[in-house]
This record gives sequence, C-alpha cells and structure tokens, in this order.
Amino acid sequence: MKKKKNDLSDDPEVIRLMKKRKKGLLRIVFSRFGITALMLLLQVLLIVFAFMLIDEGTEMLTAGAMIFNIAMLLYLFRSDMDATAKLTWLVLMMIFPIPISVLLWCNEKEIGHRKLSRRLRETVKETKGKLVQEDEVMKKPEIVLSATDDLCHFINLTGCYPLYRNTQVKFFPLGENKFEAMLEELKKAEKFIFMEYFIIDEGYMWGRILKILADKAAQGVDVRVMYDGMCEISTLSSDYPKRLAKLGIRCKAFSKLYPFLSTHYNYRDHRKILVIDGQVAFNGGVNLADEYINKRERFGHWKDTAVMLKGSAVDSFTLMFLQMWNLTETEEQWDEFLNLSQPAESDGYVIPYADSPLDGYKVGESVYIDILSRAKGYVHIMTPYLILDNELESALKFAAQRGVDVKLILPGIPDKKSAFALAKSHYKYLIKEGIKIYEYTPGFVHAKIFVSDNVKAVVGTINLDYRSLYHHFECATYMYGTSCISEIEEDFQKTLEKCSEVTPETIAGEKFSYKARGSLLKLVAPMM
Repeated sequence: MKKKKNDLSDDPEVIRLMKKRKKGLLRIVFSRFGITALMLLLQVLLIVFAFMLIDEGTEMLTAGAMIFNIAMLLYLFRSDMDATAKLTWLVLMMIFPIPISVLLWCNEKEIGHRKLSRRLRETVKETKGKLVQEDEVMKKPEIVLSATDDLCHFINLTGCYPLYRNTQVKFFPLGENKFEAMLEELKKAEKFIFMEYFIIDEGYMWGRILKILADKAAQGVDVRVMYDGMCEISTLSSDYPKRLAKLGIRCKAFSKLYPFLSTHYNYRDHRKILVIDGQVAFNGGVNLADEYINKRERFGHWKDTAVMLKGSAVDSFTLMFLQMWNLTETEEQWDEFLNLSQPAESDGYVIPYADSPLDGYKVGESVYIDILSRAKGYVHIMTPYLILDNELESALKFAAQRGVDVKLILPGIPDKKSAFALAKSHYKYLIKEGIKIYEYTPGFVHAKIFVSDNVKAVVGTINLDYRSLYHHFECATYMYGTSCISEIEEDFQKTLEKCSEVTPETIAGEKFSYKARGSLLKLVAPMM
C-alpha cells in the first residue's frame, strides 16, 4: 500500500508530536497558560485594589502617592526616552496617575528582567573577542568611502559583529524558496544544527523539518531548537521541550510565561536563525509555520524573504545563537562551534548583526536611518508594519526631500487591523513629502527589506514598529556590494507590479473607522 504524499515519518513519536492539539476554551482554561493568566489577573486586581485603598485612605498616604506621581513625571521628562514614548506615558499618567507611575518605575528599574539584563551584558562582554575583524577589510577604499567602516564601528559597540568578505549570499524572494533550500542543507548536517525562531507551529513545514532533525539527532548530530515563549499561548504546548528531548533534540523556550507580573514579558525573541555545521546560515522574516510558505492561507498570499549565507560571516550567526542559548546554561560552550566556516568566493561584504532591547542602543533603527541618510538614488523598503517614532519618520522625509526615491511596500491584507490602522495614520504626512507608498494587493507582506542605490541592502527580522525597534531581540544581514543586491531590487520591482499605490484620493476614501482607530492608537503607539 502506498504511503500518502504528506506522510513524514515512520517514527511514532514524530507522528504523535505532529498531531495538532485540540484548540478550544476548555483546553486554554485548564492549561498551564490558563492558570498563569489567572494568576497574573489576580495580581493586577490586587494592585488595583491597593490603589483604591490609598485613594480612600489617610491624607498622608494620598499625599505620598501624589509626591511619587510627581517624581515619576519629573523622571519621565529627564529621561532619554523617545519623545513619542514620553508623550504616551504622559497621557496614560494623566488618566491613571498612580498605576501608570508604578508601571513606569517597574519598567525603568527592570523589574523582573534585571538578572537577564546583567547576564546578557556579561555574555556579550565575554564574547567580545571571539570573532576577529580583519583590518585589511576595514581599510578597503570602497568601505571607507561609503562609510561602511563607520557603521561597522557603531554596530560593534553592542557586540562582536565583524565586517566580512569571502561570504556568498543567496536571496530568497519567497518563504517557499527558503524552505526548499533549508531542507537540502539540513540533510547535509554532520556536526550541529542550531535553530532559533520566533514562531514554530505544527504542520507541513515543521513536520518536514522535524523529521530531518530527528534523523540527524539519531546519527549523533547536536540538534538544538529555541523558540519564543509566547508560542506556548498560540502554537506549542508547554511541555514541547520534553517532547523533543525524546527525539534527541535539545530544546528550550525563551522567556517562558510564569504566574508572576514582570516587565520581562515585554521583551520577545523575534529572531530567525538557522546555522548548520558553522558552514551555512539562514536569516530573514520566515518563521516555521505553514502560512510562511503558502501551504496555509491566512491573509491572502504571504510575501516573505530570506537569505542564505555560506562563508566567513556564518560565524556571526553561530555566535548570536550561542549567546542566547547560553543565557540559561551552567556550562557554556563557545570555541568548539566558532571559526569553522570556510571562506567562499564573493564580490561584496556582509555584516550579520543583532539588536537587543536591553543594551541601550537602537541598532536596528540606526542602521535603517544610516541607509536613508546616505542614499543618493533610491531607498526601497518592504515592511509588514509602519509605526514610526520621530527619528525614523524624519529620516524618511529628509531622504525624500533630498530627491531620493523612497518607496515603501506594505500589506494589502493586514494580519492585525489595529496595526494597519496605525500605519495608515502615517500615510498622509509621508506622501506629502514625496514618499511613495504601495499596498500588496494579493495579501500580506511579512518581508523586512531595505535596498539602496544597488549597493546596500538589509534583509532580516526588523520591522518598522516600536516593538521590533525597541522591545524585541532581533537580527539582520547587512550587505554592501554583494551580487544578490540586484536580485533584491528586482524582486522589489516585481512585487511593485502587484501593488496598488496609496494616493491622497485613496486616503480620503478610507473608512472612517480606520481613520478614527489610527488616531486613537497613536496615543499608545510605542506599545505596538
């Protein structure tokens, strides 16, 4: 009897893992997540009740609360926080003075994630010299004249991210393309497979990958999988690491949910990294779920992108993965996995880099602004979200005002209507300055791309929204002069053919509900 086409394994454990869990109210209520949510809600209610007692209590308590609120207002204005974020905090403090003041204090004092911040700083400091920058590369005339050396210097203030030559970069214009290449490269693994993804969801894509991971683990390959802890709410069970362990796969969730209030939940691991044997690395917007390869339709056609690196720059992604993995390890391992890559013939330069919300530097946003400020001919952008702070909005406008061709492609079918409404609230002011905005008619754009002047490009995980730029752990691949940059621009132009342009007329014709929602949401934009 023939096997069905989608049969993935004879291993009963893999089959059991791939069976979709029942999704329903009872499962949620009685799951670990349901209990955690209940505990968090009780803590919130307890805090609110405490504030009510203060309001109804003695004059001394009320006066103390007022002094605390004023102190936090003064702190807010003296902080180096983005002006838009300050405005949001100020509005909320006017409505809920004491609770929001306490929340601001907890946020600034790193309540709940102080240990993680300290551990991360120690890890970055410990690994600062693990990868060596070639002086000769930094002195190349094209690198100096383009100020890529300056950008590299800035990026390295927050970690160890050398500028590499001898690295081939292959661009994938769709998630399906990346998926097929992933399967081919995973089958070649001999030493280790490191996977770090924001979302893993059971289905065809993950099933095909899991089958290979299980086979490789059985062969003695060191297979490690890490995903963001929010997957426990949406896609995976809380015991998933234990289930994968039965297949010989080491697995952990980043920032798991626990029944205690903490600002730690604000920081998510949004990165997408796959490293194989230190020889091949993948990066981009594609998560491990069926919609990313259009096996499942959620918001029309899913447009995503990724890159595959072979050569010296792979070491940077290996180090990034190990930095996150080792945060919770008692015995750290570094050197046996680093400096294994073989140089590859190439015609350009690559800087893989990461962005952390805990180091005080806005690396992702700064790289984007650098591209905008140095562009001479064009900057073409794909992004699923457009929730801008003052600095990034000014950079976009200034580039257009200088005569640079600035174009943005956003979704035509949104995955989050509130974020879409907020994005639309920027359209009028950007178009007025000469920026051209397009919406992808067939569906949802999840790609995160900047390409400029046929010489610079970034493909990675960093969206143009506050959560991605300020609150998430992110990563990306910066390219200068690589041959695939022309392919990235070509893909942008092909995608443009399937888009509708946003004009003053289309903006005027937008639904009132979108306009009203966008205006209201601007008050809390830094939280989105």
